[in-house]
Amino acid sequence: MKQSVKLIAGNWKMNGLAASLAEVETLKSRLAEEPAACRVALCPPATLIHRLAQTVAHSAIEVGAQDCRAETSGAFTGSVSAAMARDAGATLVILGHSERRQEFRESDALVAAKAVAAVETGLSPIVCVGETLAQRQAGQAVDVVRTQVMQSLPLVLAATPFAVAYEPVWAIGTGLTPTLEQIEEVHRAVRAAMIERLGLPAGWMPILYGGSVKPDNAAEILAVPEVGGALVGGASLIAADFLGIIRRAS
Repeated sequence: MKQSVKLIAGNWKMNGLAASLAEVETLKSRLAEEPAACRVALCPPATLIHRLAQTVAHSAIEVGAQDCRAETSGAFTGSVSAAMARDAGATLVILGHSERRQEFRESDALVAAKAVAAVETGLSPIVCVGETLAQRQAGQAVDVVRTQVMQSLPLVLAATPFAVAYEPVWAIGTGLTPTLEQIEEVHRAVRAAMIERLGLPAGWMPILYGGSVKPDNAAEILAVPEVGGALVGGASLIAADFLGIIRRAS
């Protein structure tokens, strides 16, 4: 199935202060000198969305939020709605990241509701799925991820751009990565589930791989069939490292 251009998205998680924007300036400058062959996005904490959007203005770098509330507004102290993220300058939003699913007990149904809110506000969701180490060792990885895809992707996504990110929970921030064969197996299963859920247009949407992606392993991971980009954690905080991954995407 032919895919859209690859997407390399950086998830800063709970990292980054105003001083971190210097790295973004460097990234912007380097990409102006030699444009990327892929889409590039940065997803900073909510406190930096607006300032990062201003920093990358007039460049090809896209800006994303790391989460949003399913509700449009209300008495939800500390939360950020999709409209607030959009107003701050985001055009993308990460949803259902394993850290949200694990730490905040977010269900597939809640992730789907957030995706609806995002689409209604004009944000393109990056919906995350992935198995735990126990599920992988029990041979349940494909079944777990398939169920997450079927239940986390609302039907409204059939008519709008989005992405799915496969992030094996046990590989995030550990330095461990699945084998290339394991990555391909899951990505093919994700693609099949996306098409079953949303129809043939879902065959064009990128499936990102996330989990200890670095410049030295990015090329081989990005060459795996059905890998349509990467969701990058710590390496996206350093311009040189993130650029090293970007340059390996074609």
